[in-house]
Amino acid sequence: MAPTPETPATPSTLTLKPGTSWQDAWQRSLAAAPEAFREDHVRNLWAAAWHSDGSPLPATSPVDGTPIAGPPRLDAAAARDAVRASLDQHRTWRHVPLPERKARIGATLDALTEHRELLALLLVWEIGKPWKLAQADVDRAIDGVRWYVSEIDRMLTDRSPLPGPVSNIASWNYPMSVLIHAMLVQALAGNAVIAKTPTDGGLSCLTLACALAAREGVPATLLSGSGSELSPSLVRAPEIDCVSFVGGRDTGARVATAVADLGKRHILEQEGLNTWAIWHYTDWEALTPLLHKTFDYAKQRCTAYPRFVVQRDAFADFLTAYLPAVRAIRFGHPLAVAAPDDPLPALDYGPLINAAKAKELADLTTEAISRGAVPLHRGDLAAGHFLPSQDTSAYLPPTTLLSPPPSSPLHHAEPFGPVDTIVLVDTEAELLAAMNASNGALVATLSTDDPDTYARLASQIRAFKVGHGKPRSRGDREELFGGFGNSWRGAFVGGELLVHAVTEGPPAERLPGNFPDYHLLP
Repeated sequence: MAPTPETPATPSTLTLKPGTSWQDAWQRSLAAAPEAFREDHVRNLWAAAWHSDGSPLPATSPVDGTPIAGPPRLDAAAARDAVRASLDQHRTWRHVPLPERKARIGATLDALTEHRELLALLLVWEIGKPWKLAQADVDRAIDGVRWYVSEIDRMLTDRSPLPGPVSNIASWNYPMSVLIHAMLVQALAGNAVIAKTPTDGGLSCLTLACALAAREGVPATLLSGSGSELSPSLVRAPEIDCVSFVGGRDTGARVATAVADLGKRHILEQEGLNTWAIWHYTDWEALTPLLHKTFDYAKQRCTAYPRFVVQRDAFADFLTAYLPAVRAIRFGHPLAVAAPDDPLPALDYGPLINAAKAKELADLTTEAISRGAVPLHRGDLAAGHFLPSQDTSAYLPPTTLLSPPPSSPLHHAEPFGPVDTIVLVDTEAELLAAMNASNGALVATLSTDDPDTYARLASQIRAFKVGHGKPRSRGDREELFGGFGNSWRGAFVGGELLVHAVTEGPPAERLPGNFPDYHLLP
């Protein structure tokens, strides 16, 4: 059945839930990890110690413009010192027996579990995740690494840590379930780990998580700084033996060039236009709730579906299923409640990562319409779940455009926000061309009633995972993850592949992945 939108509370009835303010979260962080937090700033972690170096930048929360802690940006010289210190840690850690490494990572997971709600609250303020999604991000990190602790012995058979540390540069949207998860598995495999805090958000959450790991003797380094200042050390430095990157194609291409020139091990996850196609399909009632779920976290994730490729003859039926889904989307302030004892609201999404991103997408939408795109749905900011008179500059209502013009970035690129585009096709060739518009994607879905049609067309879709009538995701535990074309470079991950990507195996080993000189599927 189609989801039914709840009647939103009027702004005058909403208030910030007691105990959830940024100051509440900040004071709890100070109490939980006084070594990492000071009264007015966050510290950098390197050489197994916390340093009040760097120049803190001002920062505000996308939730409502509240001032929050900004990143203490290091210069290039300090970054070089930190990387050299990480190599010293690595040379010791790689010889720590596996049972002890498992014990230290396990103790870290226990500490993360103890501070689960605080970590989630920091995510709400720093990157705007609704409460349930923020909790899920923390839980996926903890549960995922616990699985690796239980399975790591078999994964490390006849393998050894890399000669040097692993460097991690990740986007802001999943600080725990992507970045902290990767760092702890890399350390479990015997490597010292370095991470750059994302410029746009996640600083305090990552700082608290790394503080809990450092207390248990896990060799983690956490640095803040601009890409131009830190890149020579975090990507090109001879001490670094593997670079793990999650982000956009432009930055990823520069990292890819650097690691290819230097012959470094690498894992580069980049964006792609993930598509959902409708072809000879009739189960419309089942489609509506699936379409609604695609708006989780405002589609600010690498496996979001912002493009729908629809058979022209089925367009009217598709709209009948699609419009109720998009009209039922709930967005707004993740911590606003009508009464102090009320649970936090069940929202599909909160703000975008910042006001600049919201304005960029709003401008792109207006421009696309002026060039011929047809607006099928334009949500109203007034329908949002907001506090009285709060700053709403980072919020964007759900929007749907039919046939964005080829001149618009919305035609060929991932918007990373709640903007859907629909293109109509008449032939299978057109369908495949539209689905492969970005030269590689991480996920795709084909909804068709005929299993044979699915099997035939899915093999021609350039996405690492293709769902049959259902969305695909990164997956957890044993599930593998990677990408085709420009959406991925280097080793694939997931399950034992993540461990193999950051360890050395037999001589002349060819890791599954997308490399400059070969492409090997698992």
